[in-house]
Amino acid sequence: MTEETPGFEEKPDVPSGATPEDAEPKAGSSAAEEPAPAGDANQTAALVAQLDQARKALDERTADLQRLQAEFQNYRRRVERDRIAVKEIAVANLLTELLPVLDDIGRAREHGELVGGFKSVAESLETVAAKMGLQQFGKEGEPFDPTIHEALMHSYAPDVTETTCVAILQPGYRIGERTIRPARVAVAEPQPGAQAVKADEAEAGDDKESGGPDEG
Repeated sequence: MTEETPGFEEKPDVPSGATPEDAEPKAGSSAAEEPAPAGDANQTAALVAQLDQARKALDERTADLQRLQAEFQNYRRRVERDRIAVKEIAVANLLTELLPVLDDIGRAREHGELVGGFKSVAESLETVAAKMGLQQFGKEGEPFDPTIHEALMHSYAPDVTETTCVAILQPGYRIGERTIRPARVAVAEPQPGAQAVKADEAEAGDDKESGGPDEG
């Protein structure tokens, strides 16, 4: 039986060439080391700042895009409006050049000379002009309107109560609401003093119907 020598402790075997310190276990070597989160807060703040900048830039670009879209829509509407206006002006200029021809056709119709092939051509021309929007206006007996009538002759008449077109010397023409030539007319105004006479006659008639003035 082997006896243990008092005062001596068993030591782990030490490889040849190793120091005694290598055989001693290092304190805390079995515990996992957790690195401290150095700089995480600063990195998060930087990311948040970058995100805010990106959102701000996105908002600015969105506003720019909306502004460009609005400007483009306004441009399209302006171009369309100008295109329609140019077309209307071109049509009005063309029809204005045809008005003397239409006047000749009207005079020929009044004198019974619109017959044969000339009648067919004249009616075709009037139909085309109407399709392009040309409208004739001006009638005898209508009230005089200085915005659409041009008075070439003036007289007084006892049978009118306001300035009235009594003769159409040359018809007027319009395209839509645009007048390209006013109607040239002869007008008649009420006879001076005629209204007062009519008022007296009306008053006398009322007195007769009511039995005359009361007798005392």
